[in-house]
Amino acid sequence: MKKLIVLVLLLATGLSASKLGAQEPLILSLKGDFTQGGLVIGQAVPGAKVEFDGQEVKVSEDGYFVFGFHRDMPETASLKVSKSEQTETQPITISKRQYNIERIDGLPPSKVTPRKPEVLERIKRETALVAEARAEITDFKYFMQDFIWPAKGRLSGFYGSQRVLNGDPKRPHFGVDVAAPTGTEVVAPADGVVRLVHPDMYFSGGTIIIDHGFGVNSTFLHLSSVDVEVGESVKQGDFIGRIGATGRATGPHLDWRINWLHHRLDPQLVVPPFEETETQSKTKSEPK
Repeated sequence: MKKLIVLVLLLATGLSASKLGAQEPLILSLKGDFTQGGLVIGQAVPGAKVEFDGQEVKVSEDGYFVFGFHRDMPETASLKVSKSEQTETQPITISKRQYNIERIDGLPPSKVTPRKPEVLERIKRETALVAEARAEITDFKYFMQDFIWPAKGRLSGFYGSQRVLNGDPKRPHFGVDVAAPTGTEVVAPADGVVRLVHPDMYFSGGTIIIDHGFGVNSTFLHLSSVDVEVGESVKQGDFIGRIGATGRATGPHLDWRINWLHHRLDPQLVVPPFEETETQSKTKSEPK
């Protein structure tokens, strides 16, 4: 499903630039998945300002930047790049996806929406911790690596799917699930810095967030153990924790998510095709 698109915008339709015939293009390339849930990495000339759909995005000294499309992103967006007196605006077309919707009726109300004040307060506190962990936009360019799968097993849940419980549409699933026995190792899919470690959140159980830079981060949910610390630097493939069924989970699995700022992206679009494997519970006590 992964695709690669490179646009040399001097040739692209819809490009507007002042005195284009006398000036070099500001946008050099864009590559990634131009679909809902996709991540795109671009390069502009050094020193340029980049805006995606009216929001300024971080640009490295050598002109690299990143942006993404959330689950229900409209089919059109725009990229604006400017430097000095020159401006280029590139229309972006985003492919619409179809998601699996599952309807379940007859459930007890308490199983659909938590209502106890102490539970709601806990959820509120934990949501604030996650938001804080994702708030800093760092200079790391680890998001430019070719990501790897963080765990082995079988795929059991997919990005964008949604349940409607007793007629009430719940939040869509924003990650990809890898089912495997409790204790199966989880590794970092790319380099990064650990921003959050929590042993037992209400919904997500054992939780880790890794910052890959420029607002891109990975989140790992339902872990039976968390084996890194906040502020720790990790390399791609480093052991970070173990699969579990903590939090609100019906069985042992890893729920892996990727965010760019507030956009929740599809992790399957940044990794090679998944190879399902038979896994056994791990007994090793020391990380790799």
